[in-house]
Amino acid sequence: MKNRLWLAMAAPLALATPVAFAQTPPTLAKDQAMPSLPPYPASPQVPLVEDHFGEKVSDPWRWLEADVRTDAKVAAWVQAQSAYTAAYLKQLPERAALEKRMKALIDYERFGLPQRRGASVFYSWNSGLMNQSQLLVRPADAPVGTKGRVLLDPNTWAKDGATALDAWAASDDGRLLAYSVQDGGSDWRTVKFVGVADGKPLADELKWVKFSGLAWLGNDALLYSRFAEPKEGQAFQALNYNQTVWLHRLGTPQSADQPVFATPDLPKRGHGASVSSDGRWVVITSSEGTDPVNTVHVARVTNGKIGPVTALIPDLKAQWDFVDGVGDQLWFVSGDGAPLKKIVRVDLSGSTPRFDTVVPESKDNLESVGIAGNRLFASYIHDAKSQVLAFDLDGKPAGAVSLPGIGSASGLSGRPGDRHAYLSFSSFTQPATVLALDPATAKTTPWEPVHLTFDPADFRVEQVFYPSKDGTKVPMFIVRRKDAKGPLPTLLYGYGGFNVALTPWFSAGFMTWIDSGGAFALANLRGGGEYGDAWHDAGRRDKKQNVFDDFIAAGEWLIANGVTPRHGLAIEGGSNGGLLIGAVTNQRPDLFAAASPAVGVMDMLRFDQFTAGRYWVDDYGYPEKEADWRVLRRYSPYHNVRSGVDYPAILVTTADTDDRVVPGHSFKYTAALQTAAIGPKPHLIRIETRAGHGSGKPIDKQIEETADVQAFLAHFTGLTPRP
Repeated sequence: MKNRLWLAMAAPLALATPVAFAQTPPTLAKDQAMPSLPPYPASPQVPLVEDHFGEKVSDPWRWLEADVRTDAKVAAWVQAQSAYTAAYLKQLPERAALEKRMKALIDYERFGLPQRRGASVFYSWNSGLMNQSQLLVRPADAPVGTKGRVLLDPNTWAKDGATALDAWAASDDGRLLAYSVQDGGSDWRTVKFVGVADGKPLADELKWVKFSGLAWLGNDALLYSRFAEPKEGQAFQALNYNQTVWLHRLGTPQSADQPVFATPDLPKRGHGASVSSDGRWVVITSSEGTDPVNTVHVARVTNGKIGPVTALIPDLKAQWDFVDGVGDQLWFVSGDGAPLKKIVRVDLSGSTPRFDTVVPESKDNLESVGIAGNRLFASYIHDAKSQVLAFDLDGKPAGAVSLPGIGSASGLSGRPGDRHAYLSFSSFTQPATVLALDPATAKTTPWEPVHLTFDPADFRVEQVFYPSKDGTKVPMFIVRRKDAKGPLPTLLYGYGGFNVALTPWFSAGFMTWIDSGGAFALANLRGGGEYGDAWHDAGRRDKKQNVFDDFIAAGEWLIANGVTPRHGLAIEGGSNGGLLIGAVTNQRPDLFAAASPAVGVMDMLRFDQFTAGRYWVDDYGYPEKEADWRVLRRYSPYHNVRSGVDYPAILVTTADTDDRVVPGHSFKYTAALQTAAIGPKPHLIRIETRAGHGSGKPIDKQIEETADVQAFLAHFTGLTPRP
């Protein structure tokens, strides 16, 4: 299991007590005077100084780490900050046009990746502006264009649209469906069940599920992972330890579930269970953090019963991602001795397992593998773009899968022996499209056509390779309208961490900026997974500064090469990318006109004290170790705000139910910004209610948030949205 950080977007609060501003803020050039802002809401400092390895460190806003749901002082601070920010954003003249364009761009019919089980096909569907996508089912042999029957409609689950359908999985015979419910953006899930034929819910319900898959064992039992119920009031902040894999048999209470695998002597380890498509093997992978290294345990299934669990890969030394199994043969993506990864087959028919490399490591990073029909389909990343190659089960090359263009292929849906499979493909100018894949020929055709509200031919995408500070060549995509002239206000986005590769994908939010007359740039920074383990290693722990240098160099390149004017560069990133934005703003405040760090990790000295934060030590290091602490101290956004230097305009975004990167990170960082003498531009925070780290956010909140953030960024980069 990989508990990796992902980007998120925050959305607006509806608050009373508007703040009056002296005038509508004008679009500013560098030499124009800022209108005077009313004083920021008070952020009282409570003296607190700690000694870390001989250095005194002040943390006067530690009180803002408390849970907004239970602490009246934090709740009052949130209310005041939100009212102040809402009043400011409301007056931005760019906002109305951006909201209208975002709404139009996201209003298209969307289909999720189908899953075939029994005689049915299951898939998510959204008509365009539904807050949450529905789950539909239709006969597997139905022709293209057949509208499925609504099996689940999350839009009926909550009045505010903030309760979402998360994961779902149909039983092998397609008669039952297990699904997890996400409420208010939290990482906690509740698993429920429904009959497919009549849509009637079952009584079974599983609670305190987090970071879990849903693996059916036959047609009447489910494997899942959960933690113990947290103490009262600690659900959104307490650290998560002792995850256990459980077996639930339908028709029994959760209290009767059987523990299948746990490591109480190693409480930091998390565990996820899979079942081979033929139901013969349970495969359990375990990890301690976000590093792509794990152990593997297996158990034979006989007559629906799980046999003894035995170690197949006992040590945390390399990546071993389970693909699928046929009989006593299991396939894995392995990083053992292969930084760019290879495909390994394990034969369990003998007294000892036999390991054979069937597809050796290549020059490109192997991202994922699936089995459909009698072939392996391997998705590689070549210079931050997807390429899918087919192999037979022994590893013999069988050609390349035809893709619609340069973009990202993901999520192979198929099983050994199937005659049908599916892929999802997207690009900067093409929303996610389901491709029907013929496993025998490796050819693809659109499964259901996507009808857009814009013409992808109106835009151009280019890829450049620019030099970072140390000379390393870093890839960057640049997207603009073909009719755009001259340097344009540019939104630069980055992540750079946790071995996550950012390949081209469609975002209605980013397209709103582009179609409004701006340019969008995506830098594939070190720390990500674009070029395998070496690229990841070059941007983490004591080498984290390389990520910031790569991003700063991207901004300098965009200005030097006429993509954006000197004072027209905005920057954005979420989660680990929020940390990135905070760090580079501290290091080069002169380079950027505006910045928006979303749900960022801003206090690098205490990130491991909350919820999933302990997992991140693989990328960031251990704050309790002096060598790591000194690296973290040098770039921690909260601790390095520099008084006496003019900063760009900053809009911080977070959400009250973010229990992955707790909002205290953003609260403390904002208090530090607003207290420091960093110039006249606004430094604001936008706090969403009933939202978390990003997933499950309803469409209306996404639209509102995009309009707010992009209006703010547009205002300070000189972008005037096209009519």
